[in-house]
Amino acid sequence: MSDSIRVAGAILRRKQVEQVVGLSRTTIYQRIKDGTFPKPVSLGGRMVGWRASDIELFLVDPAGYRVSSGKLGGELDDD
Repeated sequence: MSDSIRVAGAILRRKQVEQVVGLSRTTIYQRIKDGTFPKPVSLGGRMVGWRASDIELFLVDPAGYRVSSGKLGGELDDD
């Protein structure tokens, strides 16, 4: 991930997320629905963003990523 988005607590907008993870908007939202991509956070109105830390966690193992219902953001499944 580039140094420009490694700021603690950084929020990434959808276009940035698409570039970083290499997935399309449609795929991102389908994976959110399936629980295999981090959920966005509301920025007010219709604006959303993703925590950079959640995206970094996703990038560790994109195929194994699962959203945890017990924590903010996602985590990797050990199954």
